[in-house]
Amino acid sequence: MTQTSDHAPTPRPVGLLAGKVALVTGASRGIGEAAARLFAAEGAAVVLAARSVDVLDGIVADIRAEGGVADAVALDLRDPDGAREVVERTEQLHGRLDVAFNNAAVVQRPGPLDETSEDDIETQFEVNFRAQWTAMRVEAEAMRRAGAGAIVNTSSIGSRRANPALPAYGAMKRALNSLTETAAVTWASQGIRVNGITPGGTETAMIDEWEDATPGVRDAVIASIPMGRMAAPWEIAEAAAWLLSDRASFVTGAVIPVDGGAGA
Repeated sequence: MTQTSDHAPTPRPVGLLAGKVALVTGASRGIGEAAARLFAAEGAAVVLAARSVDVLDGIVADIRAEGGVADAVALDLRDPDGAREVVERTEQLHGRLDVAFNNAAVVQRPGPLDETSEDDIETQFEVNFRAQWTAMRVEAEAMRRAGAGAIVNTSSIGSRRANPALPAYGAMKRALNSLTETAAVTWASQGIRVNGITPGGTETAMIDEWEDATPGVRDAVIASIPMGRMAAPWEIAEAAAWLLSDRASFVTGAVIPVDGGAGA
């Protein structure tokens, strides 16, 4: 019988990010929301960034009710100054930035390569590549001021192979992998680690939207995963938390699959 993400064991927080100031983009839902909640539970002071601040406020209230430290900041990745303003606000709130999880993204309308529009290409480049480039640069500036830091970028299993249903999305995520590796080598001597993760099928709104556009895709995704289920968002966040923590102090330039074996 096919398992669901409900079968995933839930580990207890161990203070993995205790004392860290963490920025999470795309924190209003899915993996980003799960990461914000997890990072706070692991001891970080978390700044949540997304376009939907009303949603963020509810998540922040939940985190604070559990004894965590969290603040919400508006971020539109299409705004060239958006990432810098969020990083500056983080430094105003906490005096520094230690770790950043660049999770915000936009998915394209599913469809084959020859039906992918110029607008799709432009949006994918603008949000899933150029905005990530900008975010990493301003985060690294802040981390240099703090003395060290770590960045994790959310890529996709679709960046590691042909992606006929989401060709522009897959292409920009593959470019992000290259940027991640280059940044890791460039900034290693400055004490800044940069890694990426490539999630596979995950129970998020993105999957729901894809299923609406292409009925049957959910079952097809599950069938492609050797573990027989999709990930819960917090399972992807756990990988990011470890990479951002001091436990991964010698890991940089890695783009790690978190896909239940689907890419093996």
